[in-house]
Amino acid sequence: MTSMPLDDTRAKRNVAVLVAAQAILGSQLPMVFVIGGLAGQQLAPIACLATLPISMIVFGSMTTAPWISPFMQKHGRRAGFMVGAVGGLAGAVVAAFGIALENFWLFLLGSYLTGIYMSAQGFYRFAAADTASEAYRPKAISYVLAGGLLSALIGPQIVAVLTNTPIATVDRFLPVYYALIVINLVGMAIFFALDIPKPPAPAIDAPAGRSRRALLTEPAILVAVICGMVSYALMNLVMTSTPLAVVGCGFSVADASNVVSAHVLAMFAPSFFTGHLIARFGSERIVATGLVILALAGVVALSGVTLGNFFVALILLGVGWNFGFIGATTMLTSAHEPHERGRVQGLNDAIVMGCVTFASLASGGLMNCAGGDVVEGWNAVNIAMAPFLALAGGALIWLALRPARMA
Repeated sequence: MTSMPLDDTRAKRNVAVLVAAQAILGSQLPMVFVIGGLAGQQLAPIACLATLPISMIVFGSMTTAPWISPFMQKHGRRAGFMVGAVGGLAGAVVAAFGIALENFWLFLLGSYLTGIYMSAQGFYRFAAADTASEAYRPKAISYVLAGGLLSALIGPQIVAVLTNTPIATVDRFLPVYYALIVINLVGMAIFFALDIPKPPAPAIDAPAGRSRRALLTEPAILVAVICGMVSYALMNLVMTSTPLAVVGCGFSVADASNVVSAHVLAMFAPSFFTGHLIARFGSERIVATGLVILALAGVVALSGVTLGNFFVALILLGVGWNFGFIGATTMLTSAHEPHERGRVQGLNDAIVMGCVTFASLASGGLMNCAGGDVVEGWNAVNIAMAPFLALAGGALIWLALRPARMA
């Protein structure tokens, strides 16, 4: 007997809600990534710690993922996303106090709280798949990530307008954090329109699912985690240092904002067709294409430090991230049972954000302490991409050859 196809009406409505959340609430991430390192450079006791605020955001996301995913499994997506927005609000308030008091450690605490929002936003893509049919699932994930197009336009341009002042002190960043407070307050209302049922309580005899260790021994899950980890970590490694490199090479904060804006646009613009490409060619091929594009971004960045080089390199970096990360996410959603969702997704995001935390820490060290000047530091950041691209590429090849070897 042929089963009837799943009606995606509810899924499409939820995608629309999540796109709006991605656009409005999501605009805070490019904002804090633009100014976090610049503010940190003025507040930090030593230059090598300039990007530590960015690292704390990602660290906050990493430490939030293991508990917020089970929280959503128990209480529903809406509750989890509201918790994330409250974290973003608290982070903006505390970071504003840190800047006003010129207290680096308080600024770091605010950055950590912002990471709670970042972690919750990472689950928007999984929420898009919750009520979607198997055929619509990759498109739903892509459309939600495409909401980042608006965040790419909104966030960096708010930074450019609010920091357009001759004042060079750290106080010039305060208006940005005031704007972040408003964004989080406005964005909370969006989630009341979300229509994703709470997962039913497991029956007494329901399967418990595999342990985290057993899940990571599943080849498709392991490779999906590796590719998602590398795609996100390398994007963060380069993007974190970009404002420092652009300003350090003699360009303005507005120039840095425009470069980051172009980068974030490139991260999300392909999402309108990435899902269709995955449906046609398979997620593994799209991930491989993303890794190649990330490598090209490094080549362009190493070839010069003109404003054009920064724009092209960061655009390629965004497209490479899009293909690599959406492809890896699609691989992951198809590699586990429904009752393992909370465990798998929390494990995946904890690992990914752990590596992104390391990448953002390494970014500041490489940029400020790995060479004699800005150009040498920027080159060190981009050269560091090579071994991790080799790791992800090797994992994909291993997965592709594995069925033939087993046969």
